[in-house]
Amino acid sequence: MTDPSSSSEAPGKKGSAARVRTFLADHGIVEDIVEFEQSTKTAQMAADAMGCELGQIVKSLVFVAGDTTVLALVAGDRRGDGVAIAALLGAEEAHFADADTVREATGYAIGGVSPFALPEGLTILADDSLDRFDIVYPAAGTPSSMVRMRLSQLLGVTGATVARISQ
Repeated sequence: MTDPSSSSEAPGKKGSAARVRTFLADHGIVEDIVEFEQSTKTAQMAADAMGCELGQIVKSLVFVAGDTTVLALVAGDRRGDGVAIAALLGAEEAHFADADTVREATGYAIGGVSPFALPEGLTILADDSLDRFDIVYPAAGTPSSMVRMRLSQLLGVTGATVARISQ
């Protein structure tokens, strides 16, 4: 029998919720996971369920910029800006990744992409518009869960580079 809290498995080999829970527990944040009966897979659905401002929801958007796959953390009331992401990474263009690329790059399905327990080497950017909020709510690995955390915690545990990447 394997230990369900073991984090030695590769992303995608362990259930998404369990991967996130283990990652957050390792960083002292697990008690702040919130699970809902209804889906929170869109930013508006998540804000309604959480009872917070739309901008506090952290969307995890996956872009492809040249040969680089990028996870862009964007406030729920903003749109990811492919032109800004491409310019930041020195690529000619950046576009949204398709569902297969999202799963391959992150280990998560669209609607439940979490910024935690990601494969090493994935480029992570966070939009500077998130600076408006002390408390934010990124996805916890399923379409019906989120994590309540300080923006500083999110940036610290993800190692995201903060830049203007939204419209």
